[in-house]
Amino acid sequence: MDDAALLIAELLTRRWLPRSHRLVKRALVDAELFAQVEQRLAQSGLRWMDSIYADHVSVALLPAAAATVLGEAGANANNNLDLPRDAQALLVVLWALIVLPKRERQTSRTLDADAGQDDLFPGAKPLPSARSASPVLSYKALLEDYGPQLGKKLRLDANLKLLERHGFILRRQDEIAEGPLLDVLLDYDVLAPRILDGALADVLARERAVEEESESNQAPAPSSQALAAINTEA
Repeated sequence: MDDAALLIAELLTRRWLPRSHRLVKRALVDAELFAQVEQRLAQSGLRWMDSIYADHVSVALLPAAAATVLGEAGANANNNLDLPRDAQALLVVLWALIVLPKRERQTSRTLDADAGQDDLFPGAKPLPSARSASPVLSYKALLEDYGPQLGKKLRLDANLKLLERHGFILRRQDEIAEGPLLDVLLDYDVLAPRILDGALADVLARERAVEEESESNQAPAPSSQALAAINTEA
């Protein structure tokens, strides 16, 4: 078995691999190996999924294959994991609370530890890893802020377990952190404008003003009003 086949086999078995994995690192710098991997995945209706802002890579169905495998309803719903509606809403909220501020820190080449420090060459900073730039959420705060809209504690707990099982989040006691697939399978270019420029724009603008007054370094995230707007828009 050659390296391309071995890498694909590992991805299909484990569902995701860290960018530090030996074969992943090689594929990302070896154009020939990467082309072989992409070609063989495409022959099976799959595509390589990665992001420079994420610490892991994965695979997903090609759009043409998704329509055949999932049917028109499944493909159009963008929900090939069969997540219930409240789990989808929770996923969007967690994505906004974690990925939006993480991307802001990464694109500005700034970590919380570096905030406020003078830097003569800010553009020379390496891109912060997802692990170092991602905020960690409090379960208690999430339950207090969004529990009523997401089915209260029972449904919230069930959906958090579901999202953790699918690799979107990690749980550590009271903490909720970015999972290996949260910033890989959800398309930032599609989702971010809908949150920042869509029905939630006014809510986010108000929250940004409050955060600026409190001198918070975190990016704005949708509140319970924002979640209501998501459900209304959906």
